[in-house]
Amino acid sequence: MEFEINEKSPVHGYVQLADQLRAKIRDGEITDRLPSLTVLIADSGLSMSTVQRAIELLKQEGIVYGVRGRGVFIRAQS
Repeated sequence: MEFEINEKSPVHGYVQLADQLRAKIRDGEITDRLPSLTVLIADSGLSMSTVQRAIELLKQEGIVYGVRGRGVFIRAQS
């Protein structure tokens, strides 16, 4: 799963990643849980802290939730 992060954009990388993850969830490309942190780092080219910040943003929006030791899962949409 590839992500296009524009380093010259005034939009922070974590926001760009969160936007792309949100779109993939909405479009049904991601249905159960997010790829692992390692995969997201490799596919986005972002640092661990930036990827974690993107995931935290999605958690705050109520789109995903984390289960310690299991991963980050997509919350059922109503």
